[in-house]
Amino acid sequence: MAQTATATATTLSTPRLTLRAPRADDAPLLARLANDHGVASMTTSIPYPYDEAMAESFLDRMARADRSRDAVFAIDIPDVGFAGVVGLHPTRGCATELGYWLGRPHWGKGYMTEAVRAALEWAGGAWGKRFLRAGHFADNPASGQVLIKAGFLYTGDVCPRFSVARGEKAATRMMVWLA
Repeated sequence: MAQTATATATTLSTPRLTLRAPRADDAPLLARLANDHGVASMTTSIPYPYDEAMAESFLDRMARADRSRDAVFAIDIPDVGFAGVVGLHPTRGCATELGYWLGRPHWGKGYMTEAVRAALEWAGGAWGKRFLRAGHFADNPASGQVLIKAGFLYTGDVCPRFSVARGEKAATRMMVWLA
């Protein structure tokens, strides 16, 4: 993985993807991809329906985020553009949690595993993280496979976590990654 860093952003390159800072011009495609109940319902924080104003608000928050604590990457596919997001966010306590989503047209092609591996390599190297958490809804085993392929291990904990799109809690299988 090639990596370029600046004071304000980091760009990661994999064989098939570029992970970069989200930009305001991502809003239309972000809104279109996130406005899919099948995508939104597999996350804790994406509402459904999802419109361009919501995408603009998200992108504005990410532009103002403290990059020493929050790292968010837009996933770009060559000749396609914006395809999803992978982020590392602080949680209560001292753990950082990995979260991600990918637009439905890009499912099943290994893109998310590639993006998560790149983000983890960066987090363990440049960011100095040695421990990360993640979880996936129990009814989304494909997300669990992404995390397993990227090196996460199940903790044995299943926690109820609220999904905004579902409007209810869903059983979430918790995992950890150790650098």
